[in-house]
Amino acid sequence: MREANLYEIITVALAHDLQEGELGFTGLTTGDGAARFATSIPLAAAQLARLTHAPSLTIMLAGWVHNPNLRQLTSLPNSEFDEELRDLECEAQSRGFPNHPWAIKRGDIDFGFASGAQVDQYGNINSVCIGDYHSPKVRLIGPVLQPEHMTLFGREYIMMANHDARRFVEKVDFISGVGYPGGLEGRRELGIESGGPELVFTPKCIFDFDKDVGRMRVKSIHPGVSIDDLRESTGFDLGPLNDVPVTPLPSAEELELLRNEVDPYGLLLPTS
Repeated sequence: MREANLYEIITVALAHDLQEGELGFTGLTTGDGAARFATSIPLAAAQLARLTHAPSLTIMLAGWVHNPNLRQLTSLPNSEFDEELRDLECEAQSRGFPNHPWAIKRGDIDFGFASGAQVDQYGNINSVCIGDYHSPKVRLIGPVLQPEHMTLFGREYIMMANHDARRFVEKVDFISGVGYPGGLEGRRELGIESGGPELVFTPKCIFDFDKDVGRMRVKSIHPGVSIDDLRESTGFDLGPLNDVPVTPLPSAEELELLRNEVDPYGLLLPTS
């Protein structure tokens, strides 16, 4: 069996964090890299969790296709109401989204996934603009559902397809999804009583948060990534890293399930 690649390592690490009986939401992200991290990896991780430790977990693809049969996908859908989704075998469909038994504002969604052009040391994300809002260098896609994801879902996983100092910044240019400015107390001062980012997955590492302080910290570094590389690729101080572990490799059983059951055609996760 060939060695695990980066995408498989990240997928398995994410799957381990998803729990039995939970309800997750993933949309369809634009751009090849972002779509891989914010849609494909979450879908593969959720299905792997369902095949192992969380058989009653539910994932809503695009918010209305419940527990899709990923083996039937021949290409990734281009839009949230694509024919590919309409005809995809699944446990249920919520036609007329959001016509389903769960309410976002009631806090029924346990976890979701977001990505952005920037993320800062407090876990704030930005998908609105680079530069001043009134005269930006770049106008981006917009907040989409990020404000809800980062405040009303139980927790959010930030999925960043690239890890460099332009994206991991001290302070984002615009907050489209709020992290922990001032920690949990800072969120409460903003009137936010729940939710927030839980983990940040990148091609170089996994971050978690000291939620009381409100700062991102390195949870693990991916195999083959050096501490110097990680520091140079991040636009804020990472603190001591000498005792940070390497991200664990998938087991042989997990790799077999990913490659033969979850994604047998290599559509979700590249093979190299």
